[in-house]
Amino acid sequence: MALRAVLSFGGSGNRNRFLLLQGARFYGTKRDAEYDLVVVGGGSGGLACAKEAANLGAKVAVLDYVIPTPLGTKWGLGGTCVNVGCIPKKLMHQAALLGEAVHDAKAYGWQLPEAENITHDWASLRESVQNHIKSVNWVTRVELRDKKVEYINGLGVFKDPYTIHTVTKKGERTLTSKYFLIATGGRPRYNDIPGAKEYGITSDDIFSLENSPGKTLVIGAGYIGLECAGFLRGLGFDATVMVRSVVLREFDRQMAEVIQESMVLRGVKFLFKCVPTAIEKQDDGKLLAKWKSDDGQEFSETYDTVLFAIGRRALTRELHTDRAGIELAGDGEKIDAVNEQTNVPHIFAVGDVLYKKPELTPVAIHAGKLLARRLFGGGTAQMDYQNVATTIFSPLEYGCVGLSEEAAVEKYGAESVEIYHAYYKPTEFFIPQKSIAHCYLKVVAMREGEQKVIGMHFIGPNAGEIIQGFGAAIKCDLTMEKLMGTVGIHPTVAEEFTRINITKRSGKDPNPASCCS
Repeated sequence: MALRAVLSFGGSGNRNRFLLLQGARFYGTKRDAEYDLVVVGGGSGGLACAKEAANLGAKVAVLDYVIPTPLGTKWGLGGTCVNVGCIPKKLMHQAALLGEAVHDAKAYGWQLPEAENITHDWASLRESVQNHIKSVNWVTRVELRDKKVEYINGLGVFKDPYTIHTVTKKGERTLTSKYFLIATGGRPRYNDIPGAKEYGITSDDIFSLENSPGKTLVIGAGYIGLECAGFLRGLGFDATVMVRSVVLREFDRQMAEVIQESMVLRGVKFLFKCVPTAIEKQDDGKLLAKWKSDDGQEFSETYDTVLFAIGRRALTRELHTDRAGIELAGDGEKIDAVNEQTNVPHIFAVGDVLYKKPELTPVAIHAGKLLARRLFGGGTAQMDYQNVATTIFSPLEYGCVGLSEEAAVEKYGAESVEIYHAYYKPTEFFIPQKSIAHCYLKVVAMREGEQKVIGMHFIGPNAGEIIQGFGAAIKCDLTMEKLMGTVGIHPTVAEEFTRINITKRSGKDPNPASCCS
């Protein structure tokens, strides 16, 4: 089975011959290995692969070690998602939404005489969030123990293609394995400016800050930057986003601009076409942020917190991947794997370390499970990285799946693509008289034939819950005929996709005449 796995994972031409030759060299000595699988990285993808492999009878070890941030923040088993990513982010997003809901409640008849002066206690939220994270850390460790997966709290580095060395509190160890999986994910980057690491923080720190972040400058306008600025503003803090070029660079441009406008409406400030130049700590403990605009003008302002959200780097070089002969692609950090297999046939990779693959927790989990089934269960299913749904948890959420309008036009040509769009009125917004100016959706479809849907975009309440189902529909080759023939659930915001019928090409007004139009 092992040799068949090498053949099925291989590419073509020289790469395929290299995999076969290297595989033969390795598999001749595999019976001497201590483990069937050693996973480096205890995040979502690595744990999913490890547990699935153990279920299939493999002997598995997981190495996980968190290098503290410059601020000293560290955390337990579970990776970015559990500790400093998806989970705490969603909890703080929910906290911000509840604050908004308290104000809405008064319009619905709830007697809250102090609603206008309501305050938020950061320490209580932080404690609740961290307690939940610690409970997940503990459950994860217990689950590994129950599945007989050995957990090693040590930083693993390759000595050569067949061995990994680690140092733990109990001493040094060298591990050999039939297969290795790199699932180390990534860590936030800092701008290369004076004071960045000394005084700035990242998303690795924000969820466990002992003291309230106060007036905050968020440097970076990707999804992490916008989400952090959004929940901070929702919790009552002054939040400013510094944008080097555009917000949400890799997303649909129109939708990104709508999100930006909706955040401005909620009080988030934006500094456009600016880059930071220095962070200086003042005598009173505040931080003086300095920056310049694209026309060369220099500016400065004091903040309580400066949060860097300019992207993430893959943790591959720290593993000494060069010693294992693993080739790195792109910027020299990511692994260009074929079906999760690196150029070294017994070494695999999943998650954020992969080159040009979605950096999303569910992607890593699914890829990890499928890999384990191929290696130890005779499985043949490969990970499909296309049409993966995702959501930006900005104050007004943005969910999407498939191609953006720009990507569709670039791929198929403007005359071959039809864009359906609509504004809508969430029923729950009526009584509090909340703005509906940014409640918008679009469907990207092929123009001819049955008009196959190739992209869906939704901005509004519960966008993440809504786009998930439509993601499955796109996987099942959804067409505009099928979408328009679907009966919606009234009155919901999800039904707006089933009512969509106006194209941009028509020039008609996409605003609804009434809630039932």
